[in-house]
Amino acid sequence: MRPTLLALGLAIGLGLAGPTLAQAATPSQSPLTALTKDSGTPMPAEQKRVHFDHAELHITVKPATQSIEASATLTFSALASTDVLLVDLDRNLPVSAISVDGKALAKSAWSNPEGRLRIPLPHAISKGNKVVATIAYGGKPHVAKNAPWDGGFVWSHTKDGQPWVGSAVEGEGCDLFWPCIDQPDGKPDLVDLYVTVPKPLVAPGNGVLVGVTEQGDTRTYHWRAKHPTTYAISINVGPYQELKGEYHSRFGNTIPLHYWYLPGEEAQAKALFAEFPQLLDFFEAKIGPYPWGDEKMGVVETPYKGMEHQTINAYGNHYAKDGSGFDWLLQHEFAHEWFGNQMTNANWDDMWLHEGFATLMQPLYARWLDGDADYYAWLHRLRLMIANRHPVVSGQPRTEEAVYDESRGGPGQDIYNKGALMLQTLHHLIGDQAFYASIRELVYGRPDPKPGNFTPQYRTSADYMRIVDRVTGKDYDWFFKVYLYQAALPKLDVQRHGDTLGLRWQVPQNLPFPMPVEVQVDGTVHTVSMEGGHGSLAVPAGALVTIDPHSVLLRDEPRITAFQQWMKQQRAQRKAAKP
Repeated sequence: MRPTLLALGLAIGLGLAGPTLAQAATPSQSPLTALTKDSGTPMPAEQKRVHFDHAELHITVKPATQSIEASATLTFSALASTDVLLVDLDRNLPVSAISVDGKALAKSAWSNPEGRLRIPLPHAISKGNKVVATIAYGGKPHVAKNAPWDGGFVWSHTKDGQPWVGSAVEGEGCDLFWPCIDQPDGKPDLVDLYVTVPKPLVAPGNGVLVGVTEQGDTRTYHWRAKHPTTYAISINVGPYQELKGEYHSRFGNTIPLHYWYLPGEEAQAKALFAEFPQLLDFFEAKIGPYPWGDEKMGVVETPYKGMEHQTINAYGNHYAKDGSGFDWLLQHEFAHEWFGNQMTNANWDDMWLHEGFATLMQPLYARWLDGDADYYAWLHRLRLMIANRHPVVSGQPRTEEAVYDESRGGPGQDIYNKGALMLQTLHHLIGDQAFYASIRELVYGRPDPKPGNFTPQYRTSADYMRIVDRVTGKDYDWFFKVYLYQAALPKLDVQRHGDTLGLRWQVPQNLPFPMPVEVQVDGTVHTVSMEGGHGSLAVPAGALVTIDPHSVLLRDEPRITAFQQWMKQQRAQRKAAKP
C-alpha cells in the first residue's frame, strides 16, 4: 500500500526531509464528500444484497483538459431480493445517463448527493438473478495533492513535455474515478478495462492485454484482470517504452514480465528489470506461487512514489540506491501481490496483515541476498520507528484513513514497523516450519498452494490467530492480545541477586505473557521458559550476561525511548529556529 518510506533511513522515518515528487500543482477543485474521502465506511444493507460479478470500464483520458470521459457496465448477482443498486462514485464526476438491463432510466430516477449513487431498479430481482447497469459519467477526477499518501489523479509531464498521468486512490478508494463498491471485500470477479489515450501515448493496465485498437488520433488498450483489489485498478498514461521477459517458476509455470519506463532511461530500466526474477524466486520460495502467474508481473514508472496496483505495480523511486542491493520500493510493492491483493484484509482495521507482512519481507529478502548483517540492520531501523501510541488493531471496523490517522486513534506507521517486528518475534517463537505454514494458510487458504488450486482470500486478525493455533497445536492468543490489542510494548524487568538472575514481564493490564527469554551467560545461550510471566536463571558471580542475544524479542527498551525523545526535541528545535 502506501510506501512507508522506512527504507529511506531514519531521516525520513523519523519525520525529517522526504522526497520531492514530480507532479503538477493541484488546481482548485471541489471538495470530496466525507463519504468519498474515506474508504471503507460501513457498507449499507443494499450493497450487501449483491455480489459484484463484472465491471466493464471504458475510460477516455484527456491530458489536455485533465479530464476523463467514461462509462461503466456493472453486472451483479443478487444474494437477496433487491429493488435498488448502490455504488460509490465521486459526485464531482457527473452522471449523464444510466440504463438497467438495456433500458434507459429517466434522469430523475437516480441520485448521488454524497458520493453513493442510488439506482432504483425497474423491477425487483430475486436471489440468484443478475442485473446489469450501465453508467455514463465524466469530468475532472480528484487531483492528488501528494500521491499516494493523498490520493487521486496525478497529471504531470515528462522532461520533454509529454503527458504523464497516473492514478493512486488507496486511501480515498476506487470511487474517485469509477463506480464501485468501495470496500476491501468489494472486489469484482472480473474487470475489463478499456483505456483510450491520444497517440502516441501508451496505457499499461491491470491483468492481461486483450488487444489494442486505433481510431483516428487515439488508441484504446483493453486489459482484463481477475479478482482485482478495488483500489488496485489503475490508470497509467505516458510515452512508455517496454521491457519484456519470462520467469520460469519453481512451480512449473512461466510468468510474463513487463516493465514500462520513460524514454531515456534504458540502462537504469534494464538494471531494475533484472531484479524481477530474483524477487519472484524469493517470494515463491518463502511464501508460495505468484498469485497472478497466468496474467503477468508488471511494473510501470509513475509520477508519484508507488502503489501496489495488482499486476501493474506503480514505481516512482527514480532508481535510487540505498546500499541494500535491491530497490526497496519495488520489493515492498511487489510483496503486496501476496499481502494485499491475493490475501486482502476484510476490514481496514486489520490492515497490518498487508503492511506488517510486506514490511517483514524486506529484512528477510536482505538476509536472503546478503546475510545477517543487512537483516539486523533493517530490523534495527524498523525498531527505532515504532511509536506505540495506539493499538495496531482496535477490534472495531475502521476506514482506511482512520487507521493511518493517529489523531483519530489509528496505529499509523506501526502497522508496518511494529507489525513486522511482532511477526519476527512470532517467527522465532514458533519456528521456521510453523511460521511459513501459517503464512501459506493465511494467503492461499490451504497448506499446499500450486498454480490454479487457490482463490483470493479475505482475512481478519482473528483468522490469523486461529491459523497459528491450528498449525502449532498450541494457544498463542496471549501473544497477539498483547502485541496487537495493546499500545504499550511488554517490558522485561531484569534483577540480579547474588548468583540468581530474576526475569519478569511487565505487561499492559497484567495480561498473561509467558514469552520465553534467551539469556547468554559467558557465551552459552540458555532459554528461560517464563511460565506465569516470570523466571530465573543461576548465574555465576562475575559472569557476562546478555539478555536476548539474537534480538528476537519485541519489547520496551529505554535506550530507544530516549533516542526517540531526543529526535523529537531536535525536530522541535529546528521548527522553532525557522523564520
